Amino acid sequence: MKKAMRNVVGAVGIDLRLLGMIGALVLLWIVFDLSTGGRFMTPRNLFNLSVQTASVAVMSTGMVFVIVTRHIDLSVGALLGFIGMVMGTLQLNILPEYLGFGHWSIWMITAVVGLLLGTIIGAFQGWIIGYLTVPAFIVTLGGLLVWRGAAWWVTQGQTVAPLDSTFRMLGGGVEGTLGSQLSWLVGMVATIAAVVTIVLARRRKSNHGFNVKPLWAEYALGGIVTLLILGYVVIMNAYPLPKGAAKRYAEAQGIEYPADGLFISHGIAIPVIILLVVAIVMTVVAQKTRFGRYVFATGGNPDAAELSGINTRLLTVKVFALMGALTAIAAVIASARLGAVGNDLGVLDELRVIAAAVIGGTALSGGIGTIYGAIIGAVIMQSLQSGMAMVGVDAPLQSIVVGVVLVLAVFIDIVYRRRAGV
Repeated sequence: MKKAMRNVVGAVGIDLRLLGMIGALVLLWIVFDLSTGGRFMTPRNLFNLSVQTASVAVMSTGMVFVIVTRHIDLSVGALLGFIGMVMGTLQLNILPEYLGFGHWSIWMITAVVGLLLGTIIGAFQGWIIGYLTVPAFIVTLGGLLVWRGAAWWVTQGQTVAPLDSTFRMLGGGVEGTLGSQLSWLVGMVATIAAVVTIVLARRRKSNHGFNVKPLWAEYALGGIVTLLILGYVVIMNAYPLPKGAAKRYAEAQGIEYPADGLFISHGIAIPVIILLVVAIVMTVVAQKTRFGRYVFATGGNPDAAELSGINTRLLTVKVFALMGALTAIAAVIASARLGAVGNDLGVLDELRVIAAAVIGGTALSGGIGTIYGAIIGAVIMQSLQSGMAMVGVDAPLQSIVVGVVLVLAVFIDIVYRRRAGV
């Protein structure tokens, strides 16, 4: 029986680790939904969950590359806070002096400066690791202290608020969503793109003589992906704007606001769109580019990679520069979502990001990791925290549970790899 199941799994090409993560996530949601009397899997909570997950998930895609190359980055949380503080200071204290408050370009200049700053800092840390051969653990641990202190120094510990109104849209919220029609458009485009990708991948394998999945398995995969995408759009569109926001929207659009209220959908949040774009780009980089192949080759065997002509030192600089850029994108999302930047922004995010990557199947020994796994890991981490908060679990106990889950996930992954011979 077991042999027959293995043959079926092998023929269909099912990723058992992925199935395990999805199964754990579904089980987690069911348990929390039952424990909260059906409040966990409401459109409102799932909307908030997706927005809260976005910044950590964005950084976790970069952490996959860092860990795959046998490094670690403990500075991402502090760097996020520092970049957020710099962007907030630019918006409130510097740019308005030259452009005036509310200028249309403030949010754009701020985001570009943040992205450049994150990339430069990441590259600098990567240079110390790659060319000065200082261990990544030490360099980024020092970075954690330096950037956390620098964030405080920028404003002498004061909170920066309020941020630019257009910039705040990048963090989700009432105005930071696509609405019903645009959400359906994005959902349809994503569905078509997913189906086309499946068809092209099958055709490419067939043309090169590789084994392909049974046709029914391809249909099943396409159907599942379609249901997931369109189901997500339905849920996001089922979450209405608050009455005050709906009334303001109706007035702005010249729509008569009825006495019993007006149902206007939130739709997909902008941070989720940003995460989707990052996930697609990072997946393409990992699977379709020379840089991605070099990353996994170096992680699998650094000595062999260097002997084959790969400049592993320069590669390290590039990987950490990429991590810095993604941290800057996460800083935009996190600070925009809060509408303010305090000294606690990004605290412990480095642990959440590393945990998301590891829970998602990235091997700490290097050479193995997936972008989608890290994102699912981030969703699992945020679901744990949100669910426990809704149930009423104290913060210290939440930390204990998350720590136990992290160790357990790594142990299960080690056992799986031993049995699979990976």
